[in-house]
Amino acid sequence: AISEVVALHAPHEAAVEETFMNNNAASALKLGHARAMAMIVPARAGLAVAEYAATVVKKSVVGTGAADKDQVGFMIARLLPTAGKTTSDAADALAVAIAHAHHRKVRNLGAAA
Repeated sequence: AISEVVALHAPHEAAVEETFMNNNAASALKLGHARAMAMIVPARAGLAVAEYAATVVKKSVVGTGAADKDQVGFMIARLLPTAGKTTSDAADALAVAIAHAHHRKVRNLGAAA
């Protein structure tokens, strides 16, 4: 499905949020598999894939790295009103995109050095 999204939308870059360790080994393994596909598929399509800590994503959108999901959702609704009502997962994905938009130039400059 990720390959279809990449083919349909033809993005130039991709970004993912770093994960935190979960106490549940089965959940951590499933999350690791999903995360791997979210990184491998765009990379195989030739896209640069950036990775951001959750605190960086939250700070980019809310202004504090300690924001909760409700605060992120609230700010996504304010920053991207045409996105409509989003689920918490969609708000998180949009927050990663905003963080990437804020930080990509700095990342690209660092890679050129």
